[in-house]
Amino acid sequence: MRIEPNTDDWLEDTRTSYDTVATSYADQVRHLLEETPDQRAVLAQFADLVCTSGGGSVADVGCGPGRITAHLRALGVDAFGIDLSPGMIEVARRDHPGLRFELGSMTHLDLAHDSMGGLVAWYSLIHVPDDEISSVLAHFQRVLRPGGPLLLSFHVGDDSQLKTQGYGGHPMKVYVHRRQPGQMAAWLNDAGFTVEEHMTLSSAESTLGGLLLARCRRNTQ
Repeated sequence: MRIEPNTDDWLEDTRTSYDTVATSYADQVRHLLEETPDQRAVLAQFADLVCTSGGGSVADVGCGPGRITAHLRALGVDAFGIDLSPGMIEVARRDHPGLRFELGSMTHLDLAHDSMGGLVAWYSLIHVPDDEISSVLAHFQRVLRPGGPLLLSFHVGDDSQLKTQGYGGHPMKVYVHRRQPGQMAAWLNDAGFTVEEHMTLSSAESTLGGLLLARCRRNTQ
């Protein structure tokens, strides 16, 4: 059953929750990529697409403790991280010194038009309500160069549930929205993206996770 939050404070709830769990979260997810060769393969494919599309900076939006940012840098991508949570940014800078991490929100992405060679949102749309998705994807489309790749990962399903505890037993207050790949693809198409590839997989990160690779068709804003 899909439940939408009855509050306008979902961003603040998300920020506060991840500030609370930042250290424990980082400890739990630090080595997950070592256990998920399929995910590493998709990230390598994305890195190749960035290179063949002309290179440039890549924003890891909702970067959390920075593990995906760091992995992309190891693949030769000029990646940097953006996250809503100051706690997560602090942990990312601690764990990955020398890499660039910035405080920011995907709902008001403070990046110039056509400035990004690629963009990643790795399980970072899962707390965004349905009625905010189009606005977020419009920001993604605005900042990507035409032809630039976008990589999204998300939980697959049809329900939304309130998460009140997690990552070391700390209190949280975030809705977790599960979506079908077809719905995500339709939102992307409406926002000016062409989906080129999708897959689903199970891992320690998600009982059933979806991965979509898309390209920015054009900039309309």
